[in-house]
Amino acid sequence: MPSKKSIKTPKVSFREINTIALPAIVAGIAEPLISLSDIAIIGNVEENAVEALAAAGIVGSFLSAIIWILAQTKTAISAIVSQHLGSNRLHAVKTLVPQTILLNFLLSLIIYFVTAFFAELIFSAYNAEGLILDYTKSYYKIRALGFPLTLVTFAIFGVFRGLQNTLWAMKCSLVGGAVNIGLDFLLVYGIEGFIPALHLEGAAIASVIAQGVMLVMALYFFYKKTPFHLKPSLKINPNLKPLISMAANLFLRTLALNIAIYLANSYATDYGKNYIAAQSILMNIWLFFSFFIDGYANAGNAIGGKLLGAKAYTKLWNLSKDISKYAIIIALILAGSCALFYDEIGLIFNKDEQVLLLFSSVFWIVLIMQPVNAIAFMFDGIFKGLGEAKYLRNVLLVATFLGFWPTLLVLDYLGLKLYAIWIAFFVWMLIRSLALVIKFRNKYLDKT
Repeated sequence: MPSKKSIKTPKVSFREINTIALPAIVAGIAEPLISLSDIAIIGNVEENAVEALAAAGIVGSFLSAIIWILAQTKTAISAIVSQHLGSNRLHAVKTLVPQTILLNFLLSLIIYFVTAFFAELIFSAYNAEGLILDYTKSYYKIRALGFPLTLVTFAIFGVFRGLQNTLWAMKCSLVGGAVNIGLDFLLVYGIEGFIPALHLEGAAIASVIAQGVMLVMALYFFYKKTPFHLKPSLKINPNLKPLISMAANLFLRTLALNIAIYLANSYATDYGKNYIAAQSILMNIWLFFSFFIDGYANAGNAIGGKLLGAKAYTKLWNLSKDISKYAIIIALILAGSCALFYDEIGLIFNKDEQVLLLFSSVFWIVLIMQPVNAIAFMFDGIFKGLGEAKYLRNVLLVATFLGFWPTLLVLDYLGLKLYAIWIAFFVWMLIRSLALVIKFRNKYLDKT
């Protein structure tokens, strides 16, 4: 009989986790890096920099909201593909993949035409007016052309992740990010005598071109590296209904998430242009941190779904502990690095003294909440891989409408302004992390 010490605990190896997590981190931060580079470049134009920065921040938040909501099929297809991979039944989803990608494409066209037509009404709801409103409309109508490109790309990335591969998505995102930053400088500032300075509209054009490059690369990897194709079958795959149901619950979850972000930006805009400019910087840094940490959540998503398909519950439990530990370490490193360069970070994005003062007065809240964010994002990823979309939906609804919103209302009434917004976000993340940890422990600890 082997001793207890000699019995090896079933675990997913550090290498296996990081093979998925590290490329996912790079792929994940490409999108917020694009937004951050847009804001840094736009915020330093000579003419109407504060108004342009505010407009870019508002549009960036709305675009993120729409893309997050509509891209939930990416998470759903990833979960289904990973579960079928774990049970050695990939053949059962071969027709599901092209049907899901086609669904994303058609949905993106509808959303583009509806939102472009109502752009003024949408951004007026963010309390944008005057020059800021004019900038948001012109910037959005160009940026939104990338909807079909992004949503099809994201669906393909979901397939890659379900196959336990995030390297292909990383390569696409890196090239897309490099193209976007290069074109930002070229089109925003222009080249005297050759290319006119297009300012905010130049940044929008750069983003659309970068999204097109990413899609072309994603299609290349899809055809060359995966067992799937894009020829749609007239016979509906039996997994399409569960996928739509999962995506619908994640849609509602993400809608609740983006209501919180909308309320934050709406309140900040109402406080004045300096407040929304500072809020734009804070929000995009928060999103950058979120996507960075989310690389390990992607590993939890992909590996968790595969382990569930294989009924490897002990490995699943150990996976949750390991990726949470790694994510917290990364969150602490990110927060610590920003604390060291606390005042210098704001100068990257804007030189206005009032904007920088507002930014630095609140930035510390963004930093201290990062370990809590890490736990919430980790279990978000695992629960998505397990197909627990209904519970994720309920958690976000509670966190938003019983946590974030009441906190914001009370603290806004007390005149705390940007403090009210970010304390409300902290409460929001605490509720999310606690609810997910308790649920996972209750459901899976006894199965180990």
